[in-house]
Amino acid sequence: MQLHTAAVVLIAVTIASPAMGQGEDRSMSFFVTSVGVGNGADLGGLEGADAHCQNLATAAGAGERTWRAYLSTEEPDKRGVSARSRIGQGPWYNAQGLLIAANLTDLHLYNKTITLETALDENGDRIKGRSADRNEHDILTGTQDDGTAYFPDDKDHTCNNWTSSDEGSAQVGHHDRNGGGNTSWNSAHASRGCSQEGLRSTGGNGYFYCFAAD
Repeated sequence: MQLHTAAVVLIAVTIASPAMGQGEDRSMSFFVTSVGVGNGADLGGLEGADAHCQNLATAAGAGERTWRAYLSTEEPDKRGVSARSRIGQGPWYNAQGLLIAANLTDLHLYNKTITLETALDENGDRIKGRSADRNEHDILTGTQDDGTAYFPDDKDHTCNNWTSSDEGSAQVGHHDRNGGGNTSWNSAHASRGCSQEGLRSTGGNGYFYCFAAD
């Protein structure tokens, strides 16, 4: 009986060990920028925004991955580049190893995970969000709820494709799911302008989301 039990245990361990050995990679693949570029919504276009994500990730020890800014663009006569098309397929984890979303559908259709407690910066710290002394919960996206770019209309949703620090406007989300009666993490409302002061007056500071695309 003891030999039989031992044999069963040995078989179970042998079967389980490959899966146990593989493990699940929960390294950081999502963060909110701890600082903006510093020139309002002029991020140097998508290229400049991606570089900012990459630089912050590198400083935090995660530079071996390919980082992309969660930002959409606009075109005069067609839909622009969509943020959801730039960030890979998931899954994505924050700096503490917490699952943010398993895939693109989970991120956009079902997501309830992005909150003040989970939308951490690259160092694993909270973004201030809404507080008594300041409000920085607006996150630049230029994006609709489903992560797609806007069709051409008479409005600017991307501060001239992230090159304006003056005229225009940008669609923003609320990383803390609080304020203005809108709890969308990626498409809550438009900013009052594209300057640093314009973003701050609306409730932001030029921050945006970064995702590992690989």
